[in-house]
Amino acid sequence: MTEGLVDLAAEALGMDKVAIRRKNLIPDDAYPCTSPAGMKFEGLSHHASLDKLLEMVPVDRIRADQAEQRKRGVYRGLGFASFIELTNPSPFMYGIGGAKISAQDGCTVRMDPDGSVVAMSGVTEQGQGTEAILAQIVAHGVGVPVSKVKIVTGDTRTVPYGGGTWACRGAGIGGEAALQSAIALKEQILEVAGAMLQAQAASLDIVMGEVVDKATGQARMPLSELGRIVYYRGDTLPKDLARELVQTRHFITKEYPFAFTNGIQASWLEVDVETGMVKLLEHWCVEDCGRVINPMLVDEQVRGGIVQGIGGALYEHCVYNEDGQLLTTTLADYLVPMAAEMPDMHVGHVETPTKESLLGAKGAGEAGTAGAPAAIMNAINDALAPLGAKVLAQPFTPDRILRALGTIA
Repeated sequence: MTEGLVDLAAEALGMDKVAIRRKNLIPDDAYPCTSPAGMKFEGLSHHASLDKLLEMVPVDRIRADQAEQRKRGVYRGLGFASFIELTNPSPFMYGIGGAKISAQDGCTVRMDPDGSVVAMSGVTEQGQGTEAILAQIVAHGVGVPVSKVKIVTGDTRTVPYGGGTWACRGAGIGGEAALQSAIALKEQILEVAGAMLQAQAASLDIVMGEVVDKATGQARMPLSELGRIVYYRGDTLPKDLARELVQTRHFITKEYPFAFTNGIQASWLEVDVETGMVKLLEHWCVEDCGRVINPMLVDEQVRGGIVQGIGGALYEHCVYNEDGQLLTTTLADYLVPMAAEMPDMHVGHVETPTKESLLGAKGAGEAGTAGAPAAIMNAINDALAPLGAKVLAQPFTPDRILRALGTIA
């Protein structure tokens, strides 16, 4: 792992492991830039994320505890890992290879006679909170309470065509399509309201389901009344007035192949040098997913990703026999972390919105997974440093730790 090499370089140079990262991370004001591999980065926040993490992690207290515990034969370690995660994929991801996977997504937003709003999206709910954030985005875009928004997702035979849910694109791609549709619907509603109220559409706004005077905030008409007239008494409106109250928009990124997220994680753990067992004590993650739409959902997505990273780092292992037969075929053999293995996880945020969209959102679902294994590996090696042992291949099982210590051959 690259992050493991960073720590090895720090040891060889006699540098602090945070200081070497600060020295080598791309400055936050250096964007846009292109990586040595030719990948274009619009904007990242490595230094701001590191600063935020150091506000959260009590490094001095941890180091003091570490030194005290070592005197008692208890080996604890603190590890850091910076990460970059790609989201909001463009056709670069699959399209240039000929795969029939759409990088665009669409949304149709409609106002019904009672003033409620229905949004139909190609991105789907998989437990990550897609329907919740789409409702928030549409409610904000139109100007209605979230409770007045219904989200419909699913088969692209019945919702606008799109690529669906993959690669953390629900908020950044599907959310932007929803926002653009909602804004277009709002403009259409205000055109109708202007005709009905004999006012310029630009002088009106929609706030919490009411058409209001933009300058004073005075309520002029509830959307339910506007909807009633449009749908049931359209004969009273000007004949040339557009009155469909439905808009569809599609969105695709164009300037960059991905909207990269970034962040940094820290892991504090204890290694039992007699058994090789690792006990996670505490974990921190600072993540930059651009515009945060729903902080609670993002935090839990990050925590869920961290747990997946913990699984890859410590437990999950496909074991085969000499005939190539998979031996870890059930959850009794293929271990995954459960509640007892989860440490307290603290999540912080830096926001660097992408300029490719009005919403500015990037993905958040995989960020926790991207940094957790490296942070855990570095923490294990920090714990084992006085004993001259290192592990570099995950999962970091008791067997591998004991072999690194020379306890078993």
